[in-house]
Amino acid sequence: MRLFRNGRNQAVRIPRDMELPGEEAVMYRDGDRLVIEPAPAPSLLALLASWEPLDEEFPEIEDAPPEPFEL
Repeated sequence: MRLFRNGRNQAVRIPRDMELPGEEAVMYRDGDRLVIEPAPAPSLLALLASWEPLDEEFPEIEDAPPEPFEL
């Protein structure tokens, strides 16, 4: 695999059969190794925080107790 320059950065092409899923990756050193992994999926809290609030009024829902049942 050959390294090359992309502006002031060192770069490497990732072969098609080794492509990572998604649009982002995490890169870190492990001793002399350089590890590139797919970025983890955002947490549910991060996803919810990114959504715009709804400006809708929701109807009232009667909070009835559950129907009894026999075992």
